[in-house]
Amino acid sequence: MMMYNQALEAHPYFILVKNRTKVGNHLMGSAISRNQWGTNLKLFEFEAKQILAKHGVKVPRSVLLVKEEKEAAIEKIKDAGLEPPVVVKSQVLVAGRGKAGGIKIAKTWEEVKGFVEELFDKPIKGLKPRYLLIEEAIPHDQELYASIIIDRSERKPVILASQYGGMDIEEIAKEKPESIVKMYVDPFLGLKTYQARKIGKTIGLKGKILNSFASFLMGMYNVFMEYDADLIESNPLAITGEAVIPLDARLIIDDNSLYRHREIEERNLEDTGEYTEWEIKARKIGLAFVELDGDIGIIGNGAGLTMTTMDLVYLYGGKPANFLDIGGGASKDLVKTAVRFLIEFPKTKKIFMNIFGGITRGDEVARGIVAALEEIGGSPKPLVIRLSGTNEEEGRRILEENGITAFTDPIEAVKKVVSL
Repeated sequence: MMMYNQALEAHPYFILVKNRTKVGNHLMGSAISRNQWGTNLKLFEFEAKQILAKHGVKVPRSVLLVKEEKEAAIEKIKDAGLEPPVVVKSQVLVAGRGKAGGIKIAKTWEEVKGFVEELFDKPIKGLKPRYLLIEEAIPHDQELYASIIIDRSERKPVILASQYGGMDIEEIAKEKPESIVKMYVDPFLGLKTYQARKIGKTIGLKGKILNSFASFLMGMYNVFMEYDADLIESNPLAITGEAVIPLDARLIIDDNSLYRHREIEERNLEDTGEYTEWEIKARKIGLAFVELDGDIGIIGNGAGLTMTTMDLVYLYGGKPANFLDIGGGASKDLVKTAVRFLIEFPKTKKIFMNIFGGITRGDEVARGIVAALEEIGGSPKPLVIRLSGTNEEEGRRILEENGITAFTDPIEAVKKVVSL
C-alpha cells in the first residue's frame, strides 16, 4: 500500500497541503495523509490518452511500439502516417520521465532509430519500458497544467489548473502557490460548463482557447468519474493555435472499482514493470502483498496492525521482507494460503505472524496455520506467532497440540523473531 501512493504524494495538491499554503480564499490544512488512500492502479500514458480520445478529447497522433517490434520500428511509424519531427516517449509508470531522459524529440529518421534503441534499453527510475509511444511533435505557444484529484477530507473531487505547466510544476506549487487555481466539484451535480470556463478565465484564457480548455476539462472530468479515478492529470497541456491539446496524460484508478472496468483489470501486470514477480503471484491468488528488502516475513490482520508490526521489527533491529495483510475476518483457507506463500517466498528467512482478533477468530487462524504446515510437512523456516483476541484460547490450544507456542505480548514476539 505504501509504495502505491508515492505518485499521489508528488502531486502539486499534496505539496500545497503539506506546506499549509493559502490558495485563493482557502487555507489548505494537512488533513489528507497517505494512509487515507486505498491502493490504486496507474495507467500508461498511451492508455490514458486512448480513454480521453474515446471521450471526445483531441490527442496527438501517435503509434505504440512494443519492444519485440524494435527492429521494425521505422516501418511501423511510417505506416501510421507519422514522420519527423516526432516525440519518442518511454512508457513507464513513474512521474518525471522528462527529467530522467525518458522523452526525446527526434528530427530525423536516424534520430528516431537511435532514440528507439536507446529508450528501450534505458531504465527510468529503475523501470525498463516494454512500450514506447511515438507522437507527432506539436508546435505550441504555451504550456498549461490541469488535473483532478479526490480530496477525501472534503469528500469531493478538486480541480487544479495553472497557467504554468511543464516539468517544473512541483517547484511552481512550492514557490508560486497562488498561480494554481483550485475548485471543488459537487459529485452529485458534476462539473458544469460555466465552472470549467471560470477556471480557464482565472488562468488567463479567453476566446476560442477558453472554449477549447473548457471542453477539455469537461472531457477530463467525465473520464475521472466514469473510471473511478484517484487522479487524472495533463502536464503539459499545450496551447496550439486556438485550441489546447494534452501532450501528456496520467490516469490513476482506485483498484477497488476494477470489477467495473474489466478491460483494465485483465491487463498483463508483467507489462507494467511496476510489480515484482512475487507481487504479481500474490495478486493472482488474492493476497495484499508488497515486497520489501529485508528477511523477516510479516503477516498481519489489518493494514494498520501490519504496518505497526513492520515498525516494531525495524525498531528492534530487524528488516521486514514484505507487507502481507490478511484483513479482518480471515478464513482458514486464506491464512493457509498466506503462510504457504511466505514459506515459499525466497526472501524470507523467518516469519512473524501478528494477529489481534476482533472479527478475526484465533481458532480459524490457528487451523489455517496448521493446515499450511501439514501440507508441506512442517515449516522449513522459523515461525513466530503472536495471537490474542477473539477465540484466542481455542487458537492457542490448536497450536499447542501441533507443537507451536503463541506469544501474547507483541514486543516479546518481535524480540524473539529478530533474535533468531
